[in-house]
Amino acid sequence: MTAQAPAATRAPGWLRLPRGANGVGVLGIALGLLAFWLALPPLASRTVVVPIAVGIAAAAAGIWAITRGERRVGWGAVVAAAVGIAGGILATRSSVENLETVVVWGALAAATLRAATPLTFAALGGMFSERSGVVNIGLEGIMLAGAFFGIWGADRTDSWVLGLVIAMIAGGLFALVHAFFSIHLRADQIVSGTAINFLALGITGYLFIDIYGEQGTPEGVPQIPDVRLGFLEDVTFIGPAFSQLNLMIWLSFACLLASYVVMFKTPLGLRIRSVGEHPKAADTLGISVYGIRYLGVVISGVLAALGGAYLSIGFVHSFIQNMTAGRGFIALAALIFGMWRPFGAFAAALLFGFSSALAQRLPEYSESAATLFQTLPYVLTLIAVAGVIGRSIPPAAVGRPYKKQ
Repeated sequence: MTAQAPAATRAPGWLRLPRGANGVGVLGIALGLLAFWLALPPLASRTVVVPIAVGIAAAAAGIWAITRGERRVGWGAVVAAAVGIAGGILATRSSVENLETVVVWGALAAATLRAATPLTFAALGGMFSERSGVVNIGLEGIMLAGAFFGIWGADRTDSWVLGLVIAMIAGGLFALVHAFFSIHLRADQIVSGTAINFLALGITGYLFIDIYGEQGTPEGVPQIPDVRLGFLEDVTFIGPAFSQLNLMIWLSFACLLASYVVMFKTPLGLRIRSVGEHPKAADTLGISVYGIRYLGVVISGVLAALGGAYLSIGFVHSFIQNMTAGRGFIALAALIFGMWRPFGAFAAALLFGFSSALAQRLPEYSESAATLFQTLPYVLTLIAVAGVIGRSIPPAAVGRPYKKQ
């Protein structure tokens, strides 16, 4: 009988490779992605045999995993195989010139990070709210408020730093309204969040027209600067991807790490999670359920507003009505897809960000289909959420108002 390795010498859970049928399913997913990648630059295989053969191997691995009880990862491999084969065939039918124009990996990576950053801020904010037990459908409206008040604050104070501060205050106030109705008045949290969305849409639209009129936001509003890393510029892939990113992108990385530490490594995070799982037990132990929930919702508003401010004074450098365009809802989908954990939500945000970055380049193939390509992030959001329904386990008390006994 083989002796089991001591616990101290075992690899951490996140370093352990999947084994058995689960490992075969994961291999199938990787092969499905490989089937598509082989037809893209720099390899750019010109024969359909290669993606079809690799895709069939991916589907076989997925079917094998399904027959062994690993249905989720197995079906994931089958879907990846189908996408890989279809994408590979389309890529081989395209000219190499078009492929090299669209698929520039360094530029795609940078565009992915730019598109994922507002989703990351909002998803991290949603995590704090929902881990404390309050659903925050109002992330969309809070992001919109952050976008408007961020650029308005930067314009009035001539400082992008103060613009961010004003955006954070506005986001916190909108979240506070949602918290009051959801926690103290015990209103339906979905209805309250939806009301916040309409309230933000109305207020920002009215103020935008009242202050800026038809001329729109003026030019010369202070912008959040880019961080230039000159020593990376000549490095293949890394240079185009990371040498010149907006400061807010780097701040989102810092918030990601900080959110993980706070939520899972500190007493405050334990209180937030306990209130979201079993508020009555937390109350019995002397934890203020109302106070923790208010804190979680306000933090969610501040973070979501940062995502909105990045859009207006860090990315687009102007404001238009309803400019968030559903990003708050996509961030909620990223949170669900990421199992209410920061790194999972970030990975989902990157996935949605990549689809947005790719959609911006795909019109190179067809100008008439440009509008259709722009729906890719939303279609992917629907597929992702549909794939995790019934499998994601949210905090036990989320969405349930608590009445102190």
